[in-house]
Amino acid sequence: MKRTIWLISLVGYLLSAAAQLPATPDKIYGDLFHQVQMSKIFPDGKTFVDCIPKRSPKDIMYDYGLRKGPQMDLKKFVEENFDLPHTPQLNYITREKDVVMHIKNLWGVLRREPDITPASPAVGSAAREGSSLLPLPYPYIVPGGRFREIYYWDSYFTMLGLKESGEHVMIENMVKNFAYLINTYGHIPNGNRTYYLSRSQPPFFALMVELLAEIKGDSTYATYLPELEKEYNYWMEGAAKLTAGQSVKRVVKLKDGTVMNRYWDDNPAPRQESYREDIETAERSKRNKTEMYQHLRAGAESGIDFSSRWFADVKRLVTIQTTHYIPVDLNALLYKLEIVIAKGFMVNHNDSTSALFRKRADKRILAIDKYCWSKTINFYTDYNYRIGKQSTIVSPAGMYPFCLFNRKLDYMSLLARRAGEVIKEKLLRDGGIQTTANATGEQWDAPNGWAPLQWMTIWGLDRCGQRELARDIADRWIKLNVDVFQRTGKLMEKYNVADTKLEAGGGEYAGQDGFGWTNGVLLKLISKYGLPKEAN
Repeated sequence: MKRTIWLISLVGYLLSAAAQLPATPDKIYGDLFHQVQMSKIFPDGKTFVDCIPKRSPKDIMYDYGLRKGPQMDLKKFVEENFDLPHTPQLNYITREKDVVMHIKNLWGVLRREPDITPASPAVGSAAREGSSLLPLPYPYIVPGGRFREIYYWDSYFTMLGLKESGEHVMIENMVKNFAYLINTYGHIPNGNRTYYLSRSQPPFFALMVELLAEIKGDSTYATYLPELEKEYNYWMEGAAKLTAGQSVKRVVKLKDGTVMNRYWDDNPAPRQESYREDIETAERSKRNKTEMYQHLRAGAESGIDFSSRWFADVKRLVTIQTTHYIPVDLNALLYKLEIVIAKGFMVNHNDSTSALFRKRADKRILAIDKYCWSKTINFYTDYNYRIGKQSTIVSPAGMYPFCLFNRKLDYMSLLARRAGEVIKEKLLRDGGIQTTANATGEQWDAPNGWAPLQWMTIWGLDRCGQRELARDIADRWIKLNVDVFQRTGKLMEKYNVADTKLEAGGGEYAGQDGFGWTNGVLLKLISKYGLPKEAN
């Protein structure tokens, strides 16, 4: 009996150790991390957390303890002990006049080789001791600029362009990497960095699997079914134990018993890559700091960081309340995940479990209609479950149902006609769709437009019969991208769609070029709609 208990204890310990997440920069470097981020020795808070130590972190911290004091040159100490991150693509000189050829050449610039081998992955550890990088076993494409690692939802839109370029092997490699992350950490983190592990991003993995299935066939759904289920379990964790009116992590059970999802982050602390910014925002807010950090981090999980979409007063970041919302885009994506899981079970000839997930999807679509379709605005919006009211913010997030819902298209076409009128009034500008109608100084508000939201808007309108408006938006966005490329030789992370001669602004860092999802969406749109006449 004692031996049995000992074995059970040992197994429990080993499982616990295997599940332990790798240490993050704040845990490894303690006060050094705090001082570097708060003194802002680097303009971008992401710089230090991406540094790689030149020697053992323990030795670095020992020396830091000896030298720490008012006379210490902190920046010099960091430069002596760490390799600063570099961005190779900045050395790329644009010679192509053709934007399509430029993007195809950029795939090689944005490519990263495997950090580990598939046969013997360094599970749960970073590529080098003290590094924040989570190693991946297959090649991948990064967005560009300060974004030196793979990003979750970015990658789907990048894959759209990779498919147009015939880069099918790279698409499969990236799907394999995301499957590896799910199997290793239980979910796909925001990006492959230790400091991103406490959150995910909009769950596009099902759409990636669907994209790969278009290339390789329906067996793809069965191949990745285990990972699809694990991702679903991550988003639904705690749902079974909720009573009406409760919420836990990413799940909310409304008063009528309806279960829906929200964005969340498991770490109630300042984001490490934006440490000083979050502390200062929390102090300015004069609100509970832990709650502020939760809302800020949940905004980061949404990918919409930051926007009036999440603000109580629709104006100021200090009123952010992301976790109070049931976001329409997130729930539409989880509906799609349920549908794709059902497809996987159907391919596996498990009809009963397939039917179960289809029923879940059917319930979710009714819930989204009930709580997120605004009859007043004629648009899908987020639902604030804390106060029981629909948001009045119109954003391209409201177009996700038009892309993803499996239902009679005549009904969706009716709603799309109404939504199209709202888009023309609130969001349509010379360069495409702005992210909201509110100019707050945040990067996910007016006058900025972003490639993923252009695509979801165009796709949804085109799919539901509003093809003329879809083409109009596509033409405006293509023209803006090409014009900026011809002026600057760059493809940017975001664009000013209201004044197309000005750069986009806002946010916590300078404009980045590269740029993965811009490249992917632009190639996809050019393939479908062609280049503007003056660009041919």
